[in-house]
Amino acid sequence: MNRSKYMALIFGLLLLAALVYAGMNYGELSRFAQLIVNINPIWIVMASLFQVATYFSLALAWYRAFAVNGIAYPLGRLFPLAFAKLFADQALPSAGISGIAFVINAFRQRSVTAPVGMGVMLLTLFSNYFAFAIVAAASFLALWRHHEFHQWTVIVAGLFFVFVVTVPGAILLLKKRGIQNGLPLWLMRLPVIAGVVETFDDAPDDMLRKPGLFFEATLYQSAIFVLDAATLWAMLAALGEPTSFQVAFPAFIVASIVATISLIPLGLGSFELICTGLLVSMGAKVESALTATLLLRGFTVWLPMIPGLLLTRRELR
Repeated sequence: MNRSKYMALIFGLLLLAALVYAGMNYGELSRFAQLIVNINPIWIVMASLFQVATYFSLALAWYRAFAVNGIAYPLGRLFPLAFAKLFADQALPSAGISGIAFVINAFRQRSVTAPVGMGVMLLTLFSNYFAFAIVAAASFLALWRHHEFHQWTVIVAGLFFVFVVTVPGAILLLKKRGIQNGLPLWLMRLPVIAGVVETFDDAPDDMLRKPGLFFEATLYQSAIFVLDAATLWAMLAALGEPTSFQVAFPAFIVASIVATISLIPLGLGSFELICTGLLVSMGAKVESALTATLLLRGFTVWLPMIPGLLLTRRELR
């Protein structure tokens, strides 16, 4: 990790600490303790099932991509790779890019040819961006209906849609014009763009030309976002703060967008701040919103960290 990433991580930690401090001051300490003591385990089990379903959904997208290409790849062997991929994406928010090289290498070790593996990952990347754009549009619409679409939301929406168009557009341009004449130098210096140029320069794009497969992959990718939002909704219910899914969904998606475009490792601080703030602005109590957000992060980032690191290390070895 270079110096800039260390600085970003320190900034995220300070932001998270400031959020927790503010939440403790605006809320009641006894209320926080009561929420944890009286947590409903049934909803925690539901949240766990939602998270397992996210890994299954990504594995199913890969399974279908292999099947269309005539490869009978066992779904059970794809599940741990999907777990490691989603863990990498959560740990280093980059709109689906973080775990790509790792998965391509894992496919290669499982006797999947490099062109097929890269083609599946190219399909995964594009369908992820398309799904992210769809759920983002739905989230901003939901905020508008809740009268929570403010100036900062417009800025975030603008930055996100520029981001979500630039990366796939850059890849397509590179594939059409070649790596030497494809992109201007300033664009090649952007971390996300530079990270995908080498990986996908020679990747076949035939899977992107199959509308049925692309639609199916986008459906599975959209399900991942919905299931993560459902996990936040379940956490609020577990804390005795029954909230409409139409509140939990935009709070999670917009927080994920901010975490992505901020490029802070783990999305630390930025995700928690936006998610808690939106939940409170749409009617949740401060104590419930902050506790539910921290529990969500525990389920999506911290609890999977050890098995995610072990799986990643095993595949790399």
